Amino acid sequence: MHHAKTDSEVTSSMAPSSPSRAPYYVQSPSHDDGENHSKTAASSFHSSPAASPPRSLGNHSRESSSSRFSGKVPSAGSSRRGVAGGGGKRGGGGGGGEAARRSPWMKEAAIEEEGLLMEDDDDADGRAGGFSALPKKVRYGLAFVSAFLVLFTFFALILWGASRNQKPVVSVNSVTFHSFVIQAGTDASLVPTEMSTINATVRLTFRNTGSFFGVHVTAQPVTLYYSQLLMASGDMKYFYQPRKSQRKVAVTVVGNKVPLYGGGAGLSSTPGPKGVPPPPVPLQLTLRIRARALVLGKLVKPRFYNNVQCSVRLDTTKLGKAISLKKSCTHV
Repeated sequence: MHHAKTDSEVTSSMAPSSPSRAPYYVQSPSHDDGENHSKTAASSFHSSPAASPPRSLGNHSRESSSSRFSGKVPSAGSSRRGVAGGGGKRGGGGGGGEAARRSPWMKEAAIEEEGLLMEDDDDADGRAGGFSALPKKVRYGLAFVSAFLVLFTFFALILWGASRNQKPVVSVNSVTFHSFVIQAGTDASLVPTEMSTINATVRLTFRNTGSFFGVHVTAQPVTLYYSQLLMASGDMKYFYQPRKSQRKVAVTVVGNKVPLYGGGAGLSSTPGPKGVPPPPVPLQLTLRIRARALVLGKLVKPRFYNNVQCSVRLDTTKLGKAISLKKSCTHV
């Protein structure tokens, strides 16, 4: 069935063919308001030749064609191919159109969001720093050293606690008075007073009960007091005592011409009338012994103190004889 061609179709068929142009888009100026931007973009999109709705063919089709396309009017076949091609490009270039429609304020928002994400990454890297940022070998080394120190400290505490229960034992066995003399004299400032001279020997036993350590033993001077008056003193020499062993120690206590200043008015070293011996002199024997153990070198050094006080009666009739003190001493 044949149809009569209209004037516009005849004119289009008579016009020389020209290469079809791709449809183009016109981007309107951007606005700050997003809603206005979307409206403007929509109006610009519909104002493009490819997106404008088809118009009725008539006498004014030539004018509308010339207003929509620049250049010569293409033929009907070319127009159809151009429209089909334009539709393909419009369908494939949708992403490019979206990027073109993106306004500067949207780009700025995207940049700010990227900056915030980078700051979050920097904060996460900072938090992930410290020990975890060190190389693996360094971390293993530090962990090994820390574990060794913890174990070593724990072992040292065990040794220290075990050594505290192994305190050395000091036993005062006896004292022997070799001489005791009370005589008149003068002190260093030539003040006349009674003078006392004592020579004695104190014997004791030191026993180290430690099962895994030896001790270094020192002592304060061993003293003999009459009331609150110092009568004689002597020093004990330093010695080292191995583990699980003991030794006997003798300390010489001497007091040479000690002024009594009236404190010893009742003291006498000579027999009375008819050969009556003088009364015994009550004395107080005191000694303080310190023992230091080196359990783990110089890192664990427990110290032990033994304070002993003994009551002694100096009897001039027993000079040169040992006086037992096993039941006369107390540990304080």
